[in-house]
Amino acid sequence: MKLIIASNNKHKIYEIKKILGGKFDEILSLKEAGIDHETVEDGTTFMENAIKKAKEIAELSGSFALADDSGICVDALGGAPGIYSARFSGGTDEDNNNLLLEKLKDEPNKRAHYTCAMALVSPTGEQVLAEGYMYGTITHQRRGERGFGYDPLFVPDGETRTVAELTDEEKNAISHRANALSLLLEKLG
Repeated sequence: MKLIIASNNKHKIYEIKKILGGKFDEILSLKEAGIDHETVEDGTTFMENAIKKAKEIAELSGSFALADDSGICVDALGGAPGIYSARFSGGTDEDNNNLLLEKLKDEPNKRAHYTCAMALVSPTGEQVLAEGYMYGTITHQRRGERGFGYDPLFVPDGETRTVAELTDEEKNAISHRANALSLLLEKLG
């Protein structure tokens, strides 16, 4: 069974392939599948965006498609940046991190969580859906060189290190994406 990951984010693709390795005959990114398509993410929830991306790629490719929409939700910001995590500042990951640090500089509540909505859509339109979470706090400064997005600022519950200081194996054991994929695999049986 062939699976196409409905993403151009090389970090997400890498994580998903590491976690799902051996579960499908072939796992391809959009680029590897020769698909040049950008889904307009106009949903109001992570799950709406994930379903839309997976449906479009399943229809285009005639293959199973897996999409995720994920981001960080900060309690003190009313859940923001949420679905706008990747475009929070309108710039790079570094710009997003700078804006988050600025918004939280005088805020005592640093609680946050990552959310990952995962949608697997078959060529005939059947859907298997799952959500995963990783809870923790935002630090006062960047730490670590691994990961992407807000990983240098996020310390998972039970850890003293940021996600960017964890190994790939450590991150993939506790991440929101790993939790969503694990639940998705349970639902697939």
